[in-house]
Amino acid sequence: MSVPTIALNNGIEIPQLGFGVYQVKPDQTKEATLTALEVGYRHIDTAQMYRNEKGVGEAIAESGLARDEVFVTSKLNNGFHAHDDALHAFDESLERLGLDQLDLFLIHWPLPAIDVDFVETWKALEEIYASGRARSIGVSNFQPKHVRRLVQETDVVPAVNQVEVHPFLTQDEVRAVNAEHGIATEAWSPIAQGLVLDNPVITGIAADHDKTPAQVVLRWHVQRGDIIFPKSVTRSRVEENFAIFDFELEEAEIGLINALNKDHRTGPDPDEFNWIP
Repeated sequence: MSVPTIALNNGIEIPQLGFGVYQVKPDQTKEATLTALEVGYRHIDTAQMYRNEKGVGEAIAESGLARDEVFVTSKLNNGFHAHDDALHAFDESLERLGLDQLDLFLIHWPLPAIDVDFVETWKALEEIYASGRARSIGVSNFQPKHVRRLVQETDVVPAVNQVEVHPFLTQDEVRAVNAEHGIATEAWSPIAQGLVLDNPVITGIAADHDKTPAQVVLRWHVQRGDIIFPKSVTRSRVEENFAIFDFELEEAEIGLINALNKDHRTGPDPDEFNWIP
């Protein structure tokens, strides 16, 4: 089964479906990632905050896959937004992952109330990108005003903006601003931590296609152009999440799912989240 890729604004190709390791325990990460790679995933999304980069790197090393076959993303932890701290933290990510280069490195949160401005942080990422140690750079949880400011005040337009997106939070404004600037939208929490799976609209569409509700929601993301990376440590679920390219939703079905939006977040509000570990 072939996973489509999306061309980022610098020409780098990213698999549209990946495997996320958020909330995967460090001692389970290697096995979970190896399972995903065996199933066919070639895109792994981790972060410094998750504390499991080491397991991801060990899995890639043991998979037998060539380095250029696996797209690897990590994200800058909130305590390292100062310029030199960001540079050092990136080096530590490479060391934990056992890699010489990341495919994508993101600012994890904009942190609007802290002293270090995210524009300063972004300029550190621009240096990392210029060095070639990250093939692309981007942001996560950035609101439209944050995106516009980066575009206006810096030299490199983010390749992606990774935000919470699911049928209860369609993020139309964020996605529109991303598209305006050629920024790909990545969707975290793509099934709203399971909250959307019992919705009768989704279960009805799933029955019509002989698919599971999760497969329908993930397919909805793919047809909208979102990049997704669902997480599971159960092999059957990892396989289920991968099996979404043998059917298509009709436009009317996509419209029904779009109409479920109620601006409901399962995670923090980026305008208010300023937690530093």
